[in-house]
Amino acid sequence: MADEKVLTAQRWVNATYSGVTGYVRCAEDGRTGWGTMQALTMALQHELGISPVVASFGPTTLSRLEALGPLHVAWAENAGIARILKHALFCKGYWGGNYDTGEVEPVTGDAINEMKFQMGLPTDTLVQARVFKCVLNMDAYVRAGDGSDAVRQVQQWLNGRYWQRSAYSIGPCDGRYSRDVQKALMVALQYEMGVPSPNGNFGEGTQAALRDHPVGQGDSGVITQLFSAGCVFNSPLPAGATAEFTDVYDSELASWVAQFQDFSLLERGEGDYRTWCQLLVSMGDPDRPVTGSDTRFEITPVRARWLADRKFEVVGRYLYDPPGSTLDKEIKPGELDVIFAAGLKVFPIFQANARTLGDFTTMQGYAHGALAHDLAREYGFNWGTVIYFAVDYDATQAEIDSAIVPYFQGVATALEQRGGRYRHGVYGSRNVCANVSERTGAKYSFVSGMSWGFSGNLGYPLPANWSFNQIQETSVTNGTDVFDLDRDAVSSRDRASGSVNQPAEQYDGFIAAIEDLYALAVQYGKGDPDQLVMEFVRHDAYGGLDWAYLIGNYDKDFVAYAEARDMTVPKQFVDPFTGTHLGAEHLLATANGVFVHPPADNRRSANSGDITGWGGDLITLYADWRDATDTYPDGRDFVNENMANPEVPTTFGYSDFIEDVDGYLIAQECRSSRDIVTAIRGHYENGGGRSRFTSFWDSRFTGNAGEAGYAVQNVLTAEQEPLTVARLGLLGRRGITTLPAMLPYSELEAFCLGFLDVLQGRVNGES
Repeated sequence: MADEKVLTAQRWVNATYSGVTGYVRCAEDGRTGWGTMQALTMALQHELGISPVVASFGPTTLSRLEALGPLHVAWAENAGIARILKHALFCKGYWGGNYDTGEVEPVTGDAINEMKFQMGLPTDTLVQARVFKCVLNMDAYVRAGDGSDAVRQVQQWLNGRYWQRSAYSIGPCDGRYSRDVQKALMVALQYEMGVPSPNGNFGEGTQAALRDHPVGQGDSGVITQLFSAGCVFNSPLPAGATAEFTDVYDSELASWVAQFQDFSLLERGEGDYRTWCQLLVSMGDPDRPVTGSDTRFEITPVRARWLADRKFEVVGRYLYDPPGSTLDKEIKPGELDVIFAAGLKVFPIFQANARTLGDFTTMQGYAHGALAHDLAREYGFNWGTVIYFAVDYDATQAEIDSAIVPYFQGVATALEQRGGRYRHGVYGSRNVCANVSERTGAKYSFVSGMSWGFSGNLGYPLPANWSFNQIQETSVTNGTDVFDLDRDAVSSRDRASGSVNQPAEQYDGFIAAIEDLYALAVQYGKGDPDQLVMEFVRHDAYGGLDWAYLIGNYDKDFVAYAEARDMTVPKQFVDPFTGTHLGAEHLLATANGVFVHPPADNRRSANSGDITGWGGDLITLYADWRDATDTYPDGRDFVNENMANPEVPTTFGYSDFIEDVDGYLIAQECRSSRDIVTAIRGHYENGGGRSRFTSFWDSRFTGNAGEAGYAVQNVLTAEQEPLTVARLGLLGRRGITTLPAMLPYSELEAFCLGFLDVLQGRVNGES
């Protein structure tokens, strides 16, 4: 909507200065924008005697204005400058006074005072040259809709402390972490650490200073405060943790740093050099050890051995080399076998030029998605492989909106229409990766972190779904062999491919859906992502009032959020170790119960977490026995023949037992700071399931039959909520009136011993 005061300013500046050499007219539309502010800047230059005028507030403009001294109330040495100031204040959103008068009025001073307060500067009515420059830009000094109060607090503090330093430019106070804010933090660090000639660049002097200024628990002062500012700018972390702006390195800051280090794949510790680097620039410390790489060069047996000998585990290679290219970068026949034979894995990259805006359209994305699919099939890449499509230049937000996102929408459509065998990932700056992931469903991000000066890397946090972060370009000389190699940090979200031409299994679809669901839970931004995943998967079958009583309601808003994005999870998948079909709903319901109510230190007791898994199934098995007492008068015999027997259909079948045990173990892993995707992968892919019963026996019952016996009896007889209510409910539905506590001790003991027989039999069978 047009603003009359802005329109008046536009008409006045055009009418007054159109004849000035170099002046560019602004649009007369009543809308504030850079065109209007640049026109007012050129008007100021003319009043300061600069010719020709230019559309930027540079050092000459600043020095000429400083020579006049601060403008103040009743200042009237130049009526033109006074009017320019008032019109600019109107365009900035402040009441600047009567623009027809050529003096700085009291109301003008009040507007300046208010603006200074919002900027974090000492408040008064003086208009210093640096403040005038801020009146003539498009920075906001109030929190924007998507800004945070925590970031704004840091912005104001930086302005207030450094605004008069020559290398420091007063920044916005809109609560948004941006390139300008990142540079302001760097300049502040350079001043405080004594770096000569601060300039905001991450040069050798700055790196040396950071090495000399580690921070840790108990430290305080301005260096610690600047460190915490970097933490605030990198908040929140994907799990929701936020840092507070503070001048004391306390336990809360230490906890956030530990989570940041885990997310960034740094060794846990305090505020060391590598942590400083990771907070400040997209490549972090480029010399840190990594296990990933990518290259346009063929991986020959000699190169594969060189990589393996230096602890590299994965290499990115290209599916395609466009016509006319001289790089010869596509995967060569037999090359994948060479990579796998050396114990390495590979992740596929697709790039067809991708270096200018014109390379990105929806139709090009569709064509590239189809071509990438066909090439990946020819190479034999397995179902579920992520292909990284490249954006190999510093795309602006406007270009991301107009071309990059539509290109990836085309890619996603092409892959989906070819059966969804492959998922698309994205290579590019942090901002490109974050936008493409959120708006097109890219599964993983391959971040071009070594291009730390990209506008899309400065002022943007590491994407939550980062899989590889390209941090350093190197040239390898291995005898007479020379080749280029990029070093990549690896998050292990993308397992990469250790084989090709493997048949797809149902588990692949399950874990792929869990990964997507976890990404949505992180994106949702409220609650624990692990718990949200468990709640979503169990909510249909295990979301009633009885479950709400046991472990609480599920987050209905998150369920709606995920379903609105077409999220579904397969209800069954195949256990890789036994071939048994497992139920995802029961598995994650059990995990949810244990996650919310883990076992007590006294393993003899029982609680809701037990009832959601093995304990609840044991109660229903008791009901089965009471219905079959004519055939099985001895409870021990009944349990041994019917519990977890693949040949016998009971309420405590073989798959039920696996789901109970696996759900318990997965929940315990999540409680040990592993995300649910990592926990599930570790269990089903890295051997955890091979010893599931032994792990359960040792963890839940400390490997002690006596402890287990007490816990079993407590599940069946303890008079305490919620056990009593849950037991009555489960047995009441079956019409069982003889409660376990009513039985003679010897009969109940026999039933309990049967449970221990079956569990210990499984444990012994694993050893």
